Amino acid sequence: MNRKQKLDEIGELLDTYCVDCLLKQHFRKEYGKTYAHSFCISQCTVGLKLKELGEKLS
Repeated sequence: MNRKQKLDEIGELLDTYCVDCLLKQHFRKEYGKTYAHSFCISQCTVGLKLKELGEKLS
């Protein structure tokens, strides 16, 4: 998989799952932006997949 394909897949995942994510909105409202971001990176399955794809770009 080349770089462009990986970036396209990342964009598609973000557009599909993260734009209207109710968990992110809830955590952001209740606990703040930092907590919501931390949750997305460390516990959300989509966030973990995005992190994996991002590491492959380097």
